[in-house]
Amino acid sequence: MAEIPRLNGVIKALEQGKTAFVGFGSVDNETATALAASNLDGVAFEMEHAPMSSPALRDALQSMLDRRQIVDGGSLAPKVTPMVRIPPNGGEMNQWIVKQVLDIGVYGIIFPHVSTVDEARNAVSACRYPRLPGAPLYDPPGIRGDAPTRAARYWGLSQPDYYARADVWPLAPKGEILAIIQCEDVKAIENLPKILTQVKGIGVVLIGEGDLSQELGHPREYEHPVVAEAIDRILKICKDHNVPCGHPHPDAKNIERLIASGYRFLMPSTPRSFAVLEQGRKLAGRT
Repeated sequence: MAEIPRLNGVIKALEQGKTAFVGFGSVDNETATALAASNLDGVAFEMEHAPMSSPALRDALQSMLDRRQIVDGGSLAPKVTPMVRIPPNGGEMNQWIVKQVLDIGVYGIIFPHVSTVDEARNAVSACRYPRLPGAPLYDPPGIRGDAPTRAARYWGLSQPDYYARADVWPLAPKGEILAIIQCEDVKAIENLPKILTQVKGIGVVLIGEGDLSQELGHPREYEHPVVAEAIDRILKICKDHNVPCGHPHPDAKNIERLIASGYRFLMPSTPRSFAVLEQGRKLAGRT
């Protein structure tokens, strides 16, 4: 049997040491179709500050499939990897929405407002199937419910192959699920070293500079010294722990600085920013 290729394009870029570019857009078929033909590595569909609709997400994922790409590339995985930002904050310790969007077929989840070790562990655990204590890669223990049929079909895998790949990267080297936590509170910054030391399976730490700037008393003033210092601190902690750090607002003015600073996960808004995407890919050596 032929080896199953890497399905998650965002993970593929990260494990090759490249900067990953992930569009950020609404959950609708038109956006999904436009992004599927782009040079993005992935797309994060927004459900935190937009309606949470599982049927709309399911339809958007179907719109990303391209039969020509499947024929030419030999892989059923979309060229641009679909992910989603879910609505519940880390403190809500939510699991059922994680289960539902994974069962639809997404390859990654962004968890807003994760501020403690327990919240981060819950986020990673919600993405994993259970296994017995003592099994390889047991911790954090999985709590995801078992209903793989739709996700396995969307990934183009048998159920046994899906089980083997439906785990979090980089904890599971062949895992295809990216667990992304947003660091957007002062409490989260204080706890981030402990989080990254004690919780395995976090793929990316995404800075939530909007909420962070609110708490610091300078809403959306991202270049204010107080806000900039906090953001730089998050980036440094991520570098110290060898975890990719993400920035949610790259644009034509800051993308060169962001890449030079070492951000490895950039989220241009879509679809109006393909020019910024191409500029960023050139600066990151991904032409």
